[in-house]
Amino acid sequence: MIGVYDREKAVAYARKYALSPNPNFYFFGGIGGDCTNFVSQCILAGGEKMNFNRYYGWFYISESNRSPSWTAVAYFSRFLLDNREEGPQARIVDKNGLQKGDVILLQQNPTHFNHTVIVSEIIGDKILVCAHTNNAKDKPLDTYFFNKALYLHILGKEDL
Repeated sequence: MIGVYDREKAVAYARKYALSPNPNFYFFGGIGGDCTNFVSQCILAGGEKMNFNRYYGWFYISESNRSPSWTAVAYFSRFLLDNREEGPQARIVDKNGLQKGDVILLQQNPTHFNHTVIVSEIIGDKILVCAHTNNAKDKPLDTYFFNKALYLHILGKEDL
């Protein structure tokens, strides 16, 4: 079930809360990182609905009542790529297939993807992103150190 994803609203939220977290959500910065929590919030602000499946869903009720996919990079990407029910869906694209509001996973260590950012602007071949943990607003992607990137296009009605 592909939902309506408003890229402009997702990016507006990302820019608003990039440097100071939304107080309505717990900030996980001191206990493992807040990057995926932040990107999940952006996607929610873009109009996607939560999926309350206890084991395979994507939801946030509180710090202690949330799905692993809301805050953990690996579970988040698995949910986006495998979900066929309520909530956001994504497909892997190459760098040229990205749009504002899409998601990039970065592998900054040798073994696994460990950082999530949201695309806030694309100017020519320059990709700007917003992120948490090391809070960033419209930061050029090419200023990050990473071994590998996974580009995820969030699906919307235009993709049907």
